[in-house]
Parts: sequence; structure tokens; C-alpha cells
Amino acid sequence: MKRIRLIFTFLLLSFSLFGQQIEVCDTCEIRTIKEAIAKSKDGDEILIKKGLYKEHGILVEKAVHIRGEKGTVVDGENKETIFRFSVDGFSIRGLEIINVGRSYTKDFAAILVSKADGFIIEDNVFKHVFFGILVEKSKNGKVHKNVLSSEAVSQANSGNGIHLWHCSKMIVSDNELSGLRDGIYFEFVKNSEVFGNRSEGNLRYGLHFMFSNENAYFNNVFKDNGAGVAIMFSKFVKMYENRFEHNWGTASYGLLLKEIYDAEITDNVFDQNTIGISVDGSTRINYQNNTFSRNGWAVTIIGACYENIFSRNNFLNNALDLSYNSKINTNKFENNYWSEYSGYDLDKNGIGDIPYRPVKLFSYIVHNTPETIILLRSMFVDIINFSEKVSPVFTPDNLIDSMPLMQRI
Repeated sequence: MKRIRLIFTFLLLSFSLFGQQIEVCDTCEIRTIKEAIAKSKDGDEILIKKGLYKEHGILVEKAVHIRGEKGTVVDGENKETIFRFSVDGFSIRGLEIINVGRSYTKDFAAILVSKADGFIIEDNVFKHVFFGILVEKSKNGKVHKNVLSSEAVSQANSGNGIHLWHCSKMIVSDNELSGLRDGIYFEFVKNSEVFGNRSEGNLRYGLHFMFSNENAYFNNVFKDNGAGVAIMFSKFVKMYENRFEHNWGTASYGLLLKEIYDAEITDNVFDQNTIGISVDGSTRINYQNNTFSRNGWAVTIIGACYENIFSRNNFLNNALDLSYNSKINTNKFENNYWSEYSGYDLDKNGIGDIPYRPVKLFSYIVHNTPETIILLRSMFVDIINFSEKVSPVFTPDNLIDSMPLMQRI
């Protein structure tokens, strides 16, 4: 995917070799952004001087490069979309864009990009937005180092921070997103990268993507959201070196997998979530080198989940390590570290001499009757867990880690 970064850079350079600079300010010859765009040509730079510009419905159909000085604010006055780009090879950077219009029937955005190829949106601050950056049917774009925030109260009257629809070869990197419905939303997006972002305190999901194949998500932080990340109906996904933290709630999780196939979930940290990973109908996924610490459930598996591999993961001080609702198991658990494991290692090879059963009977009971969670630390629970360990009845007989590690990874 490194070629993505080279493609859009080349496209932008090809549009900006011979442009002139047009200045916009209260005392300049050109005083509005719309007027500057009307007088510009492909490749020109529009430099917006420090100040407040109350403009909206700004249509850009030329390959210009819009740049704001520090202190440049564009106020949409809560009326409609502010910038609308329908051109290849543009860039916009250095602006503070505030007060996007809100609607129950239209997706108003601070920046709307449609059918563009090769563009950059970076170093902007977005406040009081409905949708922040909305990109549709575009490719070879970079959305980098922006700060997006709003005050989402309900899902019906709020929008997403960075929303991509039917796009490819995109880079979404080093952005900060908070107070939105979804921090980042992908639908029908492919061959793209999402990295270095911090999505925190959003109403629904930190990251939400559907029908989006062959993408990579890495080095992101998803914290204190309604739920961390939801991945649905996608395949060939790579998620690594992300942090899922403090995503608490009655139906919350760090990561939800729904109908996912052939994915790599590696080197991530799931810390203090109601559920670390909730897996539903997902097959051929490799979970490796992840750390699950202090979650309610580390992993819950429901529905048809087959041929998944859990290896070399740390399960540390979770209330329940694994919930499993089927008597059939084709998944493999091997060489994981379980803080609840109480076995021994007589030959000192670092591997426990007796297998470990990660599914406790109590997790089966809680899955069917959630109210029983109040009995978690009772002697009664210890007795029924021991009975299931000795003679499994409710859990698959082959659902074991036959080679549990003695030391955390």
C-alpha cells in the first residue's frame, strides 16, 4: 500500500507547477473566498489571511490549493455545506472551519469531496460540525492531521467526522476526532490505510466500516466511545498495533467483528472494555500477539465462527476470558498466556503441562441470564466452574489451549 502515498503526491505536483498566488483579506483586492475561486485557474494557490470569513456553499471546480494563515476561520453560520470540491488535484490546509448546517434529509459537511482523484485535506480544525469531511466516489486522497469535534447528543441529529463512501486508495492519518456520531466511517472503501488517528468520546463508534475490503488499520487509539470499532461484512482486513481502551456500556466492546473473513488481528491492546472483541459469524481470522487486560469479557464468540486461530495472546485479569455459545468448535487456541491458569511446568520449557479450559460454565450462564453477573465472585460460581472443568457438558470438549504459556508475552 506504500504506492498509494506516491500516486496522489505525483498527481498534486502535476497540477501545481505553474500556478500564481491569490490573496484574500479584508483589505485585499479580493475579499471573499468565493471571489478568489472565481478568478483562479488550475494550479493557483489561494492564500486566506487571518480573519473571520462568513461563507458557505463554496463550490470549487478548479484544481486550486487553498491555504489559511494561522487564525483564519471560515464560519458556515449553521446553514449548509461549507466547501464542496468536485475536481482532481486540489488541496486545502490551515483553516478553522466551524458551524456546519444540520439536516435530517441532507448530509451537510464542512468539506464535501465528490468524484475527485489526487487531493490533500490536512492541518485543518473543524468545530461544531454535522459531517466533518465527507468524501464520495473518489480515490488517491489523503486526509491528514486534522482535528474534528462536535457535540453529538443523539444518532439521529449528528454526523460522522471522516466519512468515506465508494472510495479507494485513500490515506486517513494522524487525525483527532471527538464528540461525533462515528469518528471515522467507511462504506465500500478498498485498498486504503487508516493509521495514527485518535478517536475518542464519540457517540457510537470510534471507527465503523462496512463492505470495505483489503484495508489496513494500524497505530490508532479508540477510547471512551459508545463502542470502539465495528467491522461488518468485509474481508482481507489487517488491524495491528491499535489500542482499544475504556469502551464501556451495557452493549459495548473494543472491537466488533460481524461477517468478517480472512483477516489479521495482531499486536493490539484491549484494555478495560466491557468486551474486548465480540465475534459473530467470522471465519479464518488470525488473532496473534494481542493483549486483553481488565476487560469484562476478553473475547465473546457467537454464531458461526470457524477456523480462527488464537495464538500467543495475553489474557490478563479479565473478569471472563472467553464466552462461547456453541457445542461445535473448529477454532484453535494455542500458546496463549492466561493469568487464570493455575497449572505447573515440571520440565521448565515455559509451557504448562496440563491444558487450560478458557471457557467457564459461569460465562455460559451469564450469556443466557445476564443478571447472574452479580454472583461473579461467589463460592457458588467457583463450584460450578470446577464441575465444568472436570467434566465438560455445556462447552465443546476440544475447546482448550493444550500448550498454555507460563509467562506473559
